[in-house]
Amino acid sequence: MKKVTILALSAFLFAVSCTEAKADQVTTATEQTVAETAGQTFAIDTNASTVNWTATHKGGLNPRFGTTEASGTLAFENGQLIAGSLVSDINSLVTSPESVDPAMSDGKTSADLDAHLKSADFFDVEKYPSVKFDITKVEDLAAGTESKTVGANKTVSGNLTIKGKTVNVTFPAKVEVTENQASLESKFTINREDWGLAYGAEGDPKDWMISQGVDLELNIVGKK
Repeated sequence: MKKVTILALSAFLFAVSCTEAKADQVTTATEQTVAETAGQTFAIDTNASTVNWTATHKGGLNPRFGTTEASGTLAFENGQLIAGSLVSDINSLVTSPESVDPAMSDGKTSADLDAHLKSADFFDVEKYPSVKFDITKVEDLAAGTESKTVGANKTVSGNLTIKGKTVNVTFPAKVEVTENQASLESKFTINREDWGLAYGAEGDPKDWMISQGVDLELNIVGKK
């Protein structure tokens, strides 16, 4: 029995070590002053914009993924992103059915996972129906910086507020603007415990296996 346990642990550690990151790691800081809006303002097109999320068990195993809707604004001055506010409605959160196999999850479906994520164990949507991101600073991406976001050209910092707690995060992003449309794309990973989303960190071993890292993929389109 001990030999089997050791082999299982070795296999798990090997899986963790071989998992390739698919998103950039954010840099975190305390809450910062929000950048002032000026210049041209683009309203986020909710129908054309998405926030994709992916959560896994440790080692990148058993991924769950889905989407939430996004709204808000992006502000540009002299062709440069200077400010913006994004709001993600957690009531719109949907888990992709293809990421949940009831046969492998004690009969639970993607709809069951949606309900659990919206409960007090995680987002507690009755008290905190949305997640908000307010830009605090935008800089040119440093030369030679590698990013999982293809075409990344900026470093964006902003206050990310989840369940009433605000943490400033910084990540690479691809930002583009034309006369009538603007876009912001990024792939980054946050640690959910930074915002008090600690469900599964202790207790039942099967829940402890839930990774603390959550991948977010922003595909934001703003229009005049």
